[in-house]
Amino acid sequence: LSWFAQAELIHSRWAMLAVSGILIPEWLESLGFIEKFSWYDAGAQEYFADSTTLFVVQLGLMGWVEGRRWADIIKPGCVDIEPSFPHKKKPEVDVGYPGGLWFDPLMWGRGSLEPVMVLRTKEIKNGRLAMLAFIGFVFQAIYTGQGPLENLSAHIVDPGHYNVFSAFTSH
Repeated sequence: LSWFAQAELIHSRWAMLAVSGILIPEWLESLGFIEKFSWYDAGAQEYFADSTTLFVVQLGLMGWVEGRRWADIIKPGCVDIEPSFPHKKKPEVDVGYPGGLWFDPLMWGRGSLEPVMVLRTKEIKNGRLAMLAFIGFVFQAIYTGQGPLENLSAHIVDPGHYNVFSAFTSH
């Protein structure tokens, strides 16, 4: 069960990054700072290396990170990278919330338990919403061929014709 809880936490964090990575460039494109942005077709673009090399590098790096995460779930604190300072106490080991200098520089995760739990609850709720939003973005891209901000603009202008049901009817 702890693995599923950690998986939900990690997936929600990735989903929040994905939604930001879709909305921000599309917004910048609408302002004229970026040309021809399409998150849906990003895999077909030409990059600095061929797709096989990128896949192997990503597989190695993500495998290393996931291996360390798995080791931390099995034995909490075994992959600690927090530097030791004589006048500072290391943060308590809390799987999924590494804290410390590298992961909590503003020290929001320290202090009394109640505000920390409120922040963690907000994080998981926003993560769940981001997972649903990403699925919605995928379906929008498949059915309309447009990005989420374009669809939102069309819906605001004409909500009667641009809504979830219009994907299943012809105009």
